[in-house]
This record gives sequence, structure tokens and C-alpha cells, in this order.
Amino acid sequence: MNAIKKIGITAISGMMLLTLPSVATANDPGGCFMVTSSGKTVSLGQLCGMTPPPSTPKVFRIPIKRRIGKTPIIDVTFNGNQVFEMVVDTGATGILITQEVATALKLQPSGTMKASIADGSIVEFKTSNVLTVSVGGAVLNNAKVAIAPKARIGLLGHDFFEKYDLKILEKQVEFYPR
Repeated sequence: MNAIKKIGITAISGMMLLTLPSVATANDPGGCFMVTSSGKTVSLGQLCGMTPPPSTPKVFRIPIKRRIGKTPIIDVTFNGNQVFEMVVDTGATGILITQEVATALKLQPSGTMKASIADGSIVEFKTSNVLTVSVGGAVLNNAKVAIAPKARIGLLGHDFFEKYDLKILEKQVEFYPR
């Protein structure tokens, strides 16, 4: 009898409603659920006034178009409507665009920055800001970009994906919001 009082069983229209104390375990349906006649567990958290569990964050999956060496190239959208190929560069601090991209976006340089490049030398780039840089549904607003006049392709670096965990798969790159 004590066990029934602690757990709390209620019959509703031939179904059994079971309310358990809040103890989290793997695959726990929550403290308020029912089991259908077919054995399926259905959460009744809202009905019992319980807060639903946090939802799984949205994952942004972007197809890899090709690779340079083993480094993925993906489509990146600027200002909501102009798409350019860029390297997903986990070793780059910022976002680097080509002069052709800067011209297409009608960017005016607003400053300069010095950066160390892959060969260890220090170079100076003109900089500008872009309204949005997006990949799938992942978006960075008011993004600072470096303009590289001699680059053939842009680099998408940490300034873009610093709020995401990345997973580079064979055919796609996944961005997981932190």
C-alpha cells in the first residue's frame, strides 16, 4: 500500500497513468507517462504540469561540394542571396574572402588587419563588414571579413563557427550549436 501512495497510480478510461518520483536515468520518459497496450511509452509531462525535457539542438548539415587536398569546400551565402565556395578552415581565426567576392558584394574597405598565414609570414589585409554570412541555417550577423587580393578561394574560420561544434564527415559538414 505504501508503494502505491508514493508512486501514484490513476486509471483514466481504461489506461493507466503512472507518476514516479523525479530520478533521471537513461531513456527515462520523465516522471509522468503512460504505456499503451502495444507497449509504447508516451510522455504526459504537459498533462501533469511538468516542464518538457530540453530539445535536441538543431544540427546544420551542409554538403561538401569538393575538397582541396582533404579540406572540404562548401557553399557559403553572403547577405542572404550571394553564394560563394569557401574552404572550411579549422585553423583559420577569421573569415577571409577573395577580391572577387568583395567586388561582387560591393564592399568598401573599412580598416586593415595583420595576420599570420600558413607559411608563418605576417601579411596585412583590408577589412570590411558583411551583413550576414550563413551556411545552412547557421548565421553570423555583421561579420568582419579580411579581403585577400591574391586568394583564389575564401576561408571560413573560427569567427564564423566559434559558437558551433563541427563534425566533418565524408560528404557533409555538421554544425552543432553549443
